Order: sequence, then C-alpha cells, then structure tokens
Amino acid sequence: HVQLVESGGGLVQAGGSLRLSCGSSSGHTGRMYCMAWFRLAPGKEREGVVALASDSSTWYADSVKGRFTISQDHAKYTRYLQMNSLKPEDAAMYSCAAGPYYACYSNSWRHGGSDFDFWGQGTQVTVS
Repeated sequence: HVQLVESGGGLVQAGGSLRLSCGSSSGHTGRMYCMAWFRLAPGKEREGVVALASDSSTWYADSVKGRFTISQDHAKYTRYLQMNSLKPEDAAMYSCAAGPYYACYSNSWRHGGSDFDFWGQGTQVTVS
C-alpha cells in the first residue's frame, strides 16, 4: 500500500511560483507506474494537470503547458510540481496520485483519475 503526502501549497500572487512535493511515506509505486497531479477547484470537476510515467515520459494539460514542470527524485520517492507564472485560475486543491502504467498512456489521467489507486490528502494553492 502506497501512502502519498503532498506539501508546498500556499498563497502566492499572480505571476508567482510554487513548488509542490509528493512523497511516498510508505511503500513505493513499483517499477511500472503512472504518477499524476490533479486539481480540484470549487464548482469544477477534478482536472488532470500533469502525468509522469515510470519511463520518464510526461504529459501536460494545455492549460499549464509551458508553466508547470514535473520532476522526480527516485532516491527519495518524491515527485515535484514546479508551478511558474501562476494565474488565479490555477487556484485549487492539488493532489498527487499513483496508478498503473497504462493510466498515463491511455490519457486516463486527463479524465478525473478513476484508474489511480493511491491518492494524497492534497495541498491548497491560492493565487491572489
């Protein structure tokens, strides 16, 4: 069982930056996996922001392309989401999730994340 813990959220002015972290507090995702960041804003559906496969392939939602970057530190079982040029519409609860490898390639991550087995508790991002 994988436990994911996010951190790094907070209040930032529009145009500013934040770096979110997603660590595995226990267990690990195995050799073949898909990690993704999702966000949920009031009144909206959960949106996939970015996905990272175990082969290091990445996918980004059009709304964040060029501004957000996902990376990982294998030794620390930690994934990072660097968010630059933040906009008010980026404000949301951000959660990381882990799922099977195909969840990246099937674009499942773009559609709410139903294929993802493990979720963190989320970290709030507020953009003023």
